[in-house]
This record gives sequence, C-alpha cells and structure tokens, in this order.
Amino acid sequence: MFRPADLFDLSQTEHASLFEGCAQAWEALKQIKPYVEAHAKPSSPDQRNGGALIGAQVFIGAGTVVEDGAMIKGPAIIGRNCQIRHNAYLRENVIVGDHCVVGNSCELKNVLLFNYCQVPHFNYVGDSILGHRAHLGAGVILSNFKSFPGNVTVEMNGRPFDTGLRKFGALLGDGAEVGCNAVLNPGSIVGRGAIVYPGVNWRGFLPANQIAKNKAVVEVVTRRGV
Repeated sequence: MFRPADLFDLSQTEHASLFEGCAQAWEALKQIKPYVEAHAKPSSPDQRNGGALIGAQVFIGAGTVVEDGAMIKGPAIIGRNCQIRHNAYLRENVIVGDHCVVGNSCELKNVLLFNYCQVPHFNYVGDSILGHRAHLGAGVILSNFKSFPGNVTVEMNGRPFDTGLRKFGALLGDGAEVGCNAVLNPGSIVGRGAIVYPGVNWRGFLPANQIAKNKAVVEVVTRRGV
C-alpha cells in the first residue's frame, strides 16, 4: 500500500535509485542525505545568479532560474528548467526535479521533489517526498516533528506502525493537491490524485483520488448598528 510504486511514477525522477531496497516509500528519506552528498557537484559560475546565496555543494541544472534573494545552502541537486524564486530557502539535503517551482518564502529540508512539482508560496516542506505534478497551495505546512517523544508512526492494518523516523513530514503521491493553509501532520500520506481542501488539518492516510473536506459550518448574520 505504501510501496514507492504505489505512490510514485519512478520514471519521473532522475533519482529513482533512492528507492532501491525500500519496502515502504518513507524509507527513502534516510537515503537522501548520503545520496545528495555523493552526487551534488558545484555548478559552473555562470549558473550562480547575482543576488542569490548558493553554497559550494549545489548543482543547478540547465535552464533553471534562481532569483535574487534565494538561498540554497546545500548540499542540493536542482534539476533543469526550474524556478527558484525570491526568498526561497533550500536547506540541507534537497533534491528538486525538472520543471519544478520553489517559491517565495518557502523552506525545504531533506526532501525529494519529483518532476513538475510545485511548492510556490509560503510553504514549509521538511523530511518529505512530493510526487510528479504534486502541488501545494499557499501557506501549506508539512509538519515533520511530533510534539511527543518517539518515532513517527503510520497506521497499517488498523494499527500504528513505527517508521523508525523521528522526523517524517509527508508523502504526496503523483498529482496530489493540498489547498491553501492546510496542515499535514507528521507521517501523513496522500495518495495519487487525492485532494486536501484548504484549511484542513490532516493526519493519516488519504487514499488515491479521495478528497478531504473541511466540515466546519460558516454562519452568516446581519450586521447590527449599520
């Protein structure tokens, strides 16, 4: 149910070897750091855009635009034809696929973005994997750390399963959509084509092509004293 191929089209990343030997997709999170450290090679100077701060161990693919004010701390691997927009902050161990967007005031840490993934506005993405054409609305937070002691768990067969990870944000399957200001709690898994509505506080597994809606009732009243 949570195998890499259940959530992701592995042909839509040049880094599919991260998932080799992974029975569950989240196991690849532990592989990101050594993989990036081994494969990140500094880009040529003409790819290091003016006002951006770019670490020494950062590879930037052809056609990618890094706007002024962005910071790519590294190590990181950025694919081709991406947009790394003003004030984006890419911390340690980040892999961004081809044709991706990382936007204003977004922070990424220990993540893998498949091709055509969009993280465009005011997002925090930590210890997470986002599939092909996954999209986050403005203000979406992928929380990666439990308030209580212990590893992050995922429900499997009706029981909590210890992932072995103290930090684990979310897995978003191919084409998944998360609406503005939604929060995905640690260990959340959103299946292919599934949608989380704006403002939803989500925990757990949302199967493929399902929609998580907010059931809150909005009351409309007449203004007094007008």
